[in-house]
Amino acid sequence: MKTLTLTTKSKTEITDITKEVREAVITSGVKEGICIVFIPHTTASVLVSENVDPRLQRDLLGSLARIAPDNVRYAHGGGNAAAHIKSARTGVSVALPVIDGQPLLGEWQGILFAEFDGPRDARKVHIKVIAG
Repeated sequence: MKTLTLTTKSKTEITDITKEVREAVITSGVKEGICIVFIPHTTASVLVSENVDPRLQRDLLGSLARIAPDNVRYAHGGGNAAAHIKSARTGVSVALPVIDGQPLLGEWQGILFAEFDGPRDARKVHIKVIAG
């Protein structure tokens, strides 16, 4: 298993981790199987989305902010309920087929790490490639 450590600089931000996941698949030596990308955090997420136009990432963060705004009073006492809700809506893992030693992604797709409660020094991304 490969583990990435990310540092985030903003309250909310999106980081493209496609290159790092692709490298983990290649170095695993697995030609056919599955790649699981998992984050052990409840205020961040990992997702597959279009990664060509950075404006879409702003739109995604903006839409999630409307679904779970920070300026609403929540029952959760930690002050970060909105971040937990955003993470629950978008998920903490993705599974990708591995074909010919590469993660299978569509032409416009990328693997994105989304921060909802930053900045943080050590966000973990675990990448496990399983032969199948």
